[in-house]
Amino acid sequence: MVLYIGIAGFFGAISRYLVSGLIHRSTGTLLPYGTLAVNIIGSFLLAFIMEFSSRSSLISDEARIFLGIGFLGAFTTFSSFSYETLRLLEDGSTILASLNITLNMALCLGFAFAGFALARSI
Repeated sequence: MVLYIGIAGFFGAISRYLVSGLIHRSTGTLLPYGTLAVNIIGSFLLAFIMEFSSRSSLISDEARIFLGIGFLGAFTTFSSFSYETLRLLEDGSTILASLNITLNMALCLGFAFAGFALARSI
């Protein structure tokens, strides 16, 4: 199982790099929107997978671990979020740092709720 988690983590990390880079290139550098995007997507998917798998046998325990711990564990980037927010503060960009914190927390919790609700509605 550990090998499968590692393989899933490999794909999660590659996906994070690709998605974050794509968003970053298309939105600019004012805020770390790439990190925000993967946090939103990861929050939604993890909440959906965990809730849906608790209510259905369509997602096995192994698949839940593979996706939740492996893929999404490597895909989501709250460590990057923390570092980037500290860099904004260090650069004296208190307003942008506050905006980054607010957007990440509100949108990720909102999308986690949406994933939870979607899983309950299926």
